[in-house]
Amino acid sequence: MKIAVDAMGGDNGLKVTVKGSIDAIKEYDVNIVLIGKEELIKEELNKYDYPKNKIDIVNARDIITNDDEPAMAIRKKKDSSIVVGLNLLKNKEVDGFISAGSTGAVLSGGLLIVKRIKGIERPALGTVFPTKKGISLLLDIGANADCKAKYLQQFAIMGSIYAQKILNMSKPRVGLVNIGSERGKGNELMKETYDLLENTDNISFCGNIEGRDIPYGNYDVLVCDGFSGNIILKLTEGLAMSIFDMLKDVFMKSFMTKIGAAILKPSLKEFKKTLDYSEYGGAPLLGIKGAVIKAHGSSDEFAIKNAIRQAKTFIENKIIEKIEEDINLLGGNNDKDS
Repeated sequence: MKIAVDAMGGDNGLKVTVKGSIDAIKEYDVNIVLIGKEELIKEELNKYDYPKNKIDIVNARDIITNDDEPAMAIRKKKDSSIVVGLNLLKNKEVDGFISAGSTGAVLSGGLLIVKRIKGIERPALGTVFPTKKGISLLLDIGANADCKAKYLQQFAIMGSIYAQKILNMSKPRVGLVNIGSERGKGNELMKETYDLLENTDNISFCGNIEGRDIPYGNYDVLVCDGFSGNIILKLTEGLAMSIFDMLKDVFMKSFMTKIGAAILKPSLKEFKKTLDYSEYGGAPLLGIKGAVIKAHGSSDEFAIKNAIRQAKTFIENKIIEKIEEDINLLGGNNDKDS
């Protein structure tokens, strides 16, 4: 199995993409293609001892930054690490692609280069969401700010497949993120989506879920439009960080609180670990014809290694083929761009 990694992407760049790739080779026995400025990649690789036959380098001179307009950058920067990597995936020269770079560019490139699975109207970006009972899958988290009920229905199907095959949930419970739990709540989009999900045979739809109930983990797949999903995700990230900052301030107030902090430190570390995105790798882009994992922009080498593991599991479990099968059963569209 060969997985391409955008070596230049993310806030930490080469120092983490190279180290994370080497760690993944040793732990998961995969072959890696590092994409970016060849001389810089070689310089970084020379710092490590690794099986040379497991890593290839594909030169790419351009870098798409977060300041670039995503769709324009995909069209203009043909020699960027993201575009080169997605073309390798499209041409089946690699089995998967990982980037911690521009989210917008990865999304645009997935659509424009790799293309959608036939029948999928919009791909969705999903993420693992820590809960009291373990984890849930939240999607969409930003690929589609405006949605139709049909899109949300397809998100539910793709999310259920991913939760079952990758997150090992035997019968994922699907919840529709809404402003109330009762049937008939929400705007017209939510009402129409509820009816569609209720009549979708290949998912286990359990009704609406309010935002305050999400952290309790009663549902496994949380379906929403990308606008709402992104707000939920960013609010949760900010809330978690602020709570830990406030706890730190409390524990540093006096000698006695410092002793308490020392006693609680192992438990707090374990708790913090459950909220750490790096444990889960990255966000899968579901609905396109290839395994694409969008790693967090601030990923460290541990997160990159886990993103590679995630891509490997995605490929081994034939997620794309399963999505194709379920969408065909649903009677997806046959538009020419699919």
